[in-house]
Amino acid sequence: MTKSFIVKEPKRLDKLCSEQFTEHSRSYFQYLIEKGSVTCNGKQVKKREIPQVGDEIQIFFLASPELELVPEPISLEVLYEDASVICIYKPIGMVVHPAPGHPTGTFVNALLHHCQSLPPQDLRPGIVHRLDKDTSGVLLAAKTVEAHQKLIASFSNRDIQKEYLTITVGRPPQETVNAPIGRHKVKRKEMTVTETGREALTHFDVLGGHNGFFLVRARPVTGRTHQIRVHLKEQKTPVLGDPIYGSEKLNRKMGIQRTLLHAHRLTFPHPQTGEKITITAPPPEDFQKWLQPHFEVD
Repeated sequence: MTKSFIVKEPKRLDKLCSEQFTEHSRSYFQYLIEKGSVTCNGKQVKKREIPQVGDEIQIFFLASPELELVPEPISLEVLYEDASVICIYKPIGMVVHPAPGHPTGTFVNALLHHCQSLPPQDLRPGIVHRLDKDTSGVLLAAKTVEAHQKLIASFSNRDIQKEYLTITVGRPPQETVNAPIGRHKVKRKEMTVTETGREALTHFDVLGGHNGFFLVRARPVTGRTHQIRVHLKEQKTPVLGDPIYGSEKLNRKMGIQRTLLHAHRLTFPHPQTGEKITITAPPPEDFQKWLQPHFEVD
């Protein structure tokens, strides 16, 4: 299938394509460009190319590249592990599972190497929840089919408590936000508060503040995509460093390279014993510098 469009605003080629055809990701178009399946005025170009107004972009759509699960000897910082489950400290920049644009180097690739007998489940073996690429902190996974099923049920029944730490621009005015979240109608990669969205409930506790920035504990009850970030944007107190829902100008001024959101604590019922287990992980170095000497975290 081939489609074309005329450039109305000069931007990087891969970004132009993803904005024009929102059902596909930017990484997918980078793949097409590398394969020579995208042309500008009939000529093959690079993904960083910036077409000009009036140029014609033609795209020959290919099937997405097949992804193969490969165990990789990637170091994991294990916080807790037994025969059924494993909790690790997910570092900034680690993707949870393979996807177009990130076929290797993910937590799943590391997990397959660490747990030799991990049961296969498409591209997400053992995965029971996710953290965004730039979010650090506690990540839980299952090592058996039974544990996987029980943990998924625990998340569904809201028997698992998650606590995040974040730095907000301004003080959030509400302690609890109950506002449904759905896909943005125009910006298809973004989420937004909308009446047609799914239920989304988050509790916020302000732990301290300094110079207009506040340390906030977020306790999401539901698990919608970008839930904490969207709820804080809705209150006009976005997460510092957030490139999507925050202020690009402020982030650049403050020298923040990523969204300052950290999965600090996770409490879950053990799938075998039912015992409540709580795992805590300290914030990473770039987060810590915003805490000291103005904030304290328990």
